Amino acid sequence: QVQLVESGGGLMQAGGSLRLSCAASGRTFSNYVMGWFRQAPGKEREFVAAINRSGDSTDYADSVKGRFTISRDNAKNTVYLQMNSLKSEDTAVYYCAAKYRGSLSRTVYAYWGQGTQVTVSS
Repeated sequence: QVQLVESGGGLMQAGGSLRLSCAASGRTFSNYVMGWFRQAPGKEREFVAAINRSGDSTDYADSVKGRFTISRDNAKNTVYLQMNSLKSEDTAVYYCAAKYRGSLSRTVYAYWGQGTQVTVSS
């Protein structure tokens, strides 16, 4: 089992940038496909981005494509989400998730962090 802890959330003005980090512990990090999800108040949790185990393939939701970048450092057991050109609609709790092996996907993540709040003021 892998444990995930997110950090880096906060309050930012529209147009600004934030970088989220997710530190993993417990198992071999490079065995896990990693994803970021978010949940806004009153809405269902939605997929944001995912990265494969080696870090050379990524997937993004249309709403963040071109603004957000997911990356990982397997030596540091950490996955990142660089968020640029933030919009008020990006306000949400952001969750890091892990899937053991398998292919890059937007679903079926078994392990989740507790989330970090991102608030974008307009």
